[in-house]
Amino acid sequence: MNMTQFEGYKYIDGGVCASQGFQANGLNCGLNPDKEKNDLGMVYSKEPCQTAAVYTQNKVKGAPILVTKKHLEAGNGVTHAVLVNSKNANTGNANGEQVAAETSRLAADALGITEDQVVVASTGVIGLPMPTAPFADHMKQLVDGLSESGNDAAATAIMTTDTVKKQVAVEFEIDGKTCHLGGMAKGSGMIHPNMATTLNFITSDVAISHEMIQRALDEIVKITYNCLSIDGDTSTNDMVSVMANGLAGNEEICTTEDAGFAVFKQALYIVMMNMTRMLAKDGEGATKLLECTCKGAPDQETAIIVAKSVIRSPLFKCAMFGEDANWGRVLCAIGYADADFAIDTMDVDLSSAAGTLEVCRNGAGIDFSEEFAAKVLAEDEIYIDIDLKQGNGSAKAWGCDLTYDYVKINGDYRS
Repeated sequence: MNMTQFEGYKYIDGGVCASQGFQANGLNCGLNPDKEKNDLGMVYSKEPCQTAAVYTQNKVKGAPILVTKKHLEAGNGVTHAVLVNSKNANTGNANGEQVAAETSRLAADALGITEDQVVVASTGVIGLPMPTAPFADHMKQLVDGLSESGNDAAATAIMTTDTVKKQVAVEFEIDGKTCHLGGMAKGSGMIHPNMATTLNFITSDVAISHEMIQRALDEIVKITYNCLSIDGDTSTNDMVSVMANGLAGNEEICTTEDAGFAVFKQALYIVMMNMTRMLAKDGEGATKLLECTCKGAPDQETAIIVAKSVIRSPLFKCAMFGEDANWGRVLCAIGYADADFAIDTMDVDLSSAAGTLEVCRNGAGIDFSEEFAAKVLAEDEIYIDIDLKQGNGSAKAWGCDLTYDYVKINGDYRS
């Protein structure tokens, strides 16, 4: 996948281990009967980390989310580690919080930290009882195997129906100090966020306060993960956490006025935006990444609503799977977007690596070549560009096509 270049930021390898002082590991502990697939992962910093998080707004929340919230409150936002498992969401279980707390304690004891310094997360089947024995039996092995090159093992451990690992990291400067920010994400289905999406873990060596990380995360999640929709279902276990250990040595960022805050926030945007695109492209059964840009809106909020409305449309998603330039489905989705704007000034283009297809001008359709349209829509990344021509608001939203395989995958998810 092509990544947009940003001046002053360099893409690097390493994911959650790209930042100084972070280690990771992943292994199979037996939750997944396929011994070739990792199902338990850890990210760790010996130095304490200022930590912030956002969570799903689904009323049904996974027990790990409830426990992580308590940990961050008890520890004033200071953590050392993330413990995460796949295959079992630990949601809808009467003893779920007890289990999440117990697995956190096992990790804490093995690392020599306190229980409230662990971010705990789970993903997988809802309503399946969660055993603690696999955690207890493999925690020492997991901790002993932590390394600065363990990011791939950890990224694999959080995959469910994902077909590829999702990792991004960047290098940049604050106060003349070399800084890093990197992350890993999982998610392929049950993705329609309202605060966060899927499981996403981000690390940085920037010196920044817990409050400023939270502010940056709240702002960036709104224009990245919250603008992603695969299937309209908001998961019970969605979480994004950001940990920063300060090892870069910059002067600590404590206010929005600090020059480093904008630099940190941009790094966070780059990583989160790219992982959002990766999540969209790897949607369950997907064959195409869809990226909708709405500009010329009265304000940013309107642009977000319009772009998300198009990305969420099942009819449009099906049209993109069929490589059918049925742009009327774009117009329809724009029309029922819950915002105030006019449609008689609107332009719409469909584009890809094969070129740009103009389909609508000033709210009305225009003639186009079906042969050229077929070439544009045959590509695996399709861009929908909308210009309302009514202001300076702009936003992007990401999704994927809706295919036969999506139904197949979700028809027997538990197996």
